[in-house]
Amino acid sequence: MEWSLKTFQELTNDDLYALLKLRVDIFVVEQECPYPELDNYDQWAIHYFLKIADEMAANVRILPAGSKFNEASIGRVAVAEKFRGSGLGKEMMRKAIDYTTTVLDEQQIKIQAQEYLKQFYSDLGFIQISDPYLDDGIPHMDMLFDK
Repeated sequence: MEWSLKTFQELTNDDLYALLKLRVDIFVVEQECPYPELDNYDQWAIHYFLKIADEMAANVRILPAGSKFNEASIGRVAVAEKFRGSGLGKEMMRKAIDYTTTVLDEQQIKIQAQEYLKQFYSDLGFIQISDPYLDDGIPHMDMLFDK
C-alpha cells in the first residue's frame, strides 16, 4: 500500500483514467449529480492517490493558491465505496494538508465541503466560513484550514 503524489503531467494514462473514473462513479453516478467533472483544474493540480491491487482506492487533488481560490485548496476527495470506513479518507486528507502546508508552504487551505461532512473536516482543523449553499443541488459550505 503506497501513496502516490503526481502532477497532471506525471500521471500515466492508466492513473488518470482510474482517478477520473472513481470521481465520476462517486460524484456523478452515486450522488446522481450530472455536472462537468472535467473542469480544467486537474492540469494545475497535484494528485494524491492510493491504489490497492491496481484499483484506485482513494484520491484527492491539491490546487495551489491563485488557481481556483486565493488560498490553496483541496478537493475532489474520493474514496471508493469498498474502502470506505477504513480511515483512508482521513489519512489521505492529513497527507494532503501536510503536503500543502509544508512542501507548498501554504498557510491556508480552502475547501468546498458537502454539508454532511462538516464534522469530518472540522476534526481535521477546518472551520466553516460560509453559510450553507447549494452546489449542483447538494448542500455545501466553504471551510478554511489555517496553519
